[in-house]
Amino acid sequence: MAQRWKQAGSLASGGLSLNMFTQDEMDSIHRATLEILETTGVLIGSPEARELLVKAGASVYDEDLVRIPQWLVAEAVASAPEVLTLPGRTPDRDVMLDGRRVVFTNFGEAVYIVDPNTGDLRNSTKKDVEDLTRLVDALDVIPVCERMAGAQDYPEAVAELHNYEALLMNTTKHVFTGGGNGKLTQYMIDMAKAAVGEENFAERCPVTFNTCPISPLKLTADVCEVIMVAARNGAIVNVLSMGMAGGSTPVNLAGALVVHNCEALAGLVLSQVTRKGAKFIYGSSSTAMDLRYGAAVVGTPELAMLNAGVACMARYYKLPSWAAGG
Repeated sequence: MAQRWKQAGSLASGGLSLNMFTQDEMDSIHRATLEILETTGVLIGSPEARELLVKAGASVYDEDLVRIPQWLVAEAVASAPEVLTLPGRTPDRDVMLDGRRVVFTNFGEAVYIVDPNTGDLRNSTKKDVEDLTRLVDALDVIPVCERMAGAQDYPEAVAELHNYEALLMNTTKHVFTGGGNGKLTQYMIDMAKAAVGEENFAERCPVTFNTCPISPLKLTADVCEVIMVAARNGAIVNVLSMGMAGGSTPVNLAGALVVHNCEALAGLVLSQVTRKGAKFIYGSSSTAMDLRYGAAVVGTPELAMLNAGVACMARYYKLPSWAAGG
């Protein structure tokens, strides 16, 4: 049975609250998002994805820019599941996501590791992914497992497959990992089917595929492929924007969230026109940019505020959410 924390879903008074917006403010962000999607549009890098969107009612201009009408966004929001179960390899590891349930995972993806034996800083390896996965598997406070490092000792073209193999073989928790592109995503889905049985895959898919638009307003071919392959196979996709306020998005919180919202909802629409009812997570790793160094900042009030806003907008659309905590 999917895990339910003791206080999940209960209402309590007092304590820290990060409810960032009033209903009217969320309505304003929503309206601004619809205006941008319908008039400015989003770059869609995959010809197949553009074809699906046009067939559903969107329009293409300037070769690869797609304008998405408001009614198509509304249909996509309505057809996406409000509640998701993240199946583990075994049912006792199942986790439920809904608008009132908060669960935690580790973050990723580390590209450098401080070697535990020598203390030297070095590139991460597949062995590191295996070891760290076993660590996360043993921690009850982390109910789902994200790819925490990268197998950089393998060629980039196949590294995602080795990352997933390391995850699959070392935890029975539900796994979040990068999809890479459509071909790699399909290979990983085949691996997952071998693990849980093809006949059980629709209900017991043990993996969610992360894929990241490029801010501002770009869904590259690889991103589109991951979304479409996941949707067609009944797998979950987590479309997480990685905008930087003051860099690739407006510097103010509301403006950054509008750009983020455009990218996430464009991914949602693509998933739903590929397969109505496709499993979707409204994700974010957006943060602010350090204006001195041009770098993304984490562990800051700005990141907390921005991703609390993301959670507000996910609840607004009744979508499961995934947000960086840093």
